[in-house]
Amino acid sequence: MKDIANIAVITFHALWGQKEKNLNRILGLIESSAKRGADFVLLPEMALTGYDDQSQKSFEEKMQYKLAESIPGPATAEIEKVTKKYQVYAFVGMPEIDQTTNKIYNSMAIFGPEGLIGSYRKMHLPGLEPNWATRGNSPRIIATPWGPVGCAICYDTWTFPELMRFYAAKGCRLYVNITATSKIRGKYLANANIEAGVIRDCIFVASANLGGKDLYNDFWGGSSVVGPGEDTLEAYYYIGGRYTDPKANESRINLTTIDLSLASRYIYEPNPLLQGKSDFRPDIYAKMYHQLATEFAQKGRL
Repeated sequence: MKDIANIAVITFHALWGQKEKNLNRILGLIESSAKRGADFVLLPEMALTGYDDQSQKSFEEKMQYKLAESIPGPATAEIEKVTKKYQVYAFVGMPEIDQTTNKIYNSMAIFGPEGLIGSYRKMHLPGLEPNWATRGNSPRIIATPWGPVGCAICYDTWTFPELMRFYAAKGCRLYVNITATSKIRGKYLANANIEAGVIRDCIFVASANLGGKDLYNDFWGGSSVVGPGEDTLEAYYYIGGRYTDPKANESRINLTTIDLSLASRYIYEPNPLLQGKSDFRPDIYAKMYHQLATEFAQKGRL
């Protein structure tokens, strides 16, 4: 299994509702990143179309519905040509339509050296997203020469640590997070949770955020790769910075090299002082969550 990887996280100013222009730029950015040596290339949540919802419009009049594509579909066919040519992994945010149910998902299209791998559908929907999107129900781990890699979108990361913990426990050393985090979310939500996740789960977190003005939201930018340093109890910024850094919202490719061997597995491995048992206790957590699931179902919250 490889340890050393080059990762490009791209702050991208999506042009709201202008899918063809965004796609052309996405193709160029993946190609440019690959030529500079990237193994993994991340573009933000909803990069293909822009993010903002027009809440006054009906579902079928919404931009997200009109511009949504299936995966596979026309846009993913173009992107996979580039990932095949340059032998890279790429993660691109877009609205995905399920043509069987006509439901729309806030999705991550996932590509590798062999082309399209599939999609991850965002599991947690904040703000106005439920106006157009349906919640996904499944985590997504992809196999790579660097080991398993976990996929997440924005709110999945900022508010629900269960997904990152699940991926780490499954052996992921890299967590791919594409996001559309705007200034209305406040200054500390994103970076505080990235840093906490790195410290808590000893995992590398690569995040690509939208930057600049969408239809009405102003996005922070600040795409970064954060992971354990030589001292695994600290969160180290390998590239990029906090969302509040000056000029963080400027479109750019942030490319860095990381050593995934620093992603310690000590939380999940046998502890000699516990007779070889792990510090991590999923059997206990399963009982706790089963109790909560029962209570939430009784209250109609599931």
